[in-house]
Amino acid sequence: MVRWGLWIGTISGIVLGVYMWFVELATGKLVYTLLMNVDFIPVIGDIEWPAFIEFLFHMIVSWIIGILFVFTLKHWLEDTNKNQWLLSIVLTAIASTTYVPLTILAIKETPALTDGVAILYWLIGHVLYAVTLKRSYKRFW
Repeated sequence: MVRWGLWIGTISGIVLGVYMWFVELATGKLVYTLLMNVDFIPVIGDIEWPAFIEFLFHMIVSWIIGILFVFTLKHWLEDTNKNQWLLSIVLTAIASTTYVPLTILAIKETPALTDGVAILYWLIGHVLYAVTLKRSYKRFW
């Protein structure tokens, strides 16, 4: 169960990270920077981490979501197609709300709270994450 949670968390986290990276590259909107940002976290925020370590921090969160997704479907909810979609949407909706606190807490430059285009890219990325989470679960479980 943990292995499959790690697997679907890996796939979903990579999809989200690559999407945000391409959006930032193509538009200049700092959504990937926001996704990877840890500069506000005591102790670890004081270190200038290489890009792959920042991505690892992102993946740790995605792995937790993947494990929680599988665990919930195996122990708390009936494992139906409807519940898989519902759970992927709920978990991802919660994750997508991090735009506000991450933006407020960030020390480095990130998109503004009022940047509707950046928020739209952020939300699209998280919808993509939800779809990938559900579809990878269905494919590999």
